[in-house]
Amino acid sequence: MNDKYESIRLRNQLCFPLYAVSNMITRKYKPLLDELDLTYTQYIVMMVLWEEEKVNEKLLCETLCLKSNTVAPLLKKLESKGYIKKSKDSDDERNIIISLTKTGEKLKDKALDVPKGIACRINLSKEEAMTLYKILYKMLDEDKKEGD
Repeated sequence: MNDKYESIRLRNQLCFPLYAVSNMITRKYKPLLDELDLTYTQYIVMMVLWEEEKVNEKLLCETLCLKSNTVAPLLKKLESKGYIKKSKDSDDERNIIISLTKTGEKLKDKALDVPKGIACRINLSKEEAMTLYKILYKMLDEDKKEGD
């Protein structure tokens, strides 16, 4: 290929390995999450709720970097499984509050093995994983600053 086109070669793009690794990691989560009857996106919603117990739907979307039209069907499915409940905020009925049910809280104990299972499936040392983590969050933080 002519040097003129070097900048648009797939192997020279940062976006492609990020995209491919994201897909790979999601595939590696699947067998672990199947045991919990959760998809990856349902799992990350549950992680926020396990941490916060109750959260505003708008804040949930912001935390997960997802749009409300993506989160709404996830919440509906999690509610049908009995893991969460939705209610209107008593101070502002336009706000939807998402909270864990007892069943959703119990699922937290079952999820404890997921991080260890993923760590075994990804061939990175602790130091490499921490370096990658810091780089990725640096990129996300920069994007949030630009969005403000």
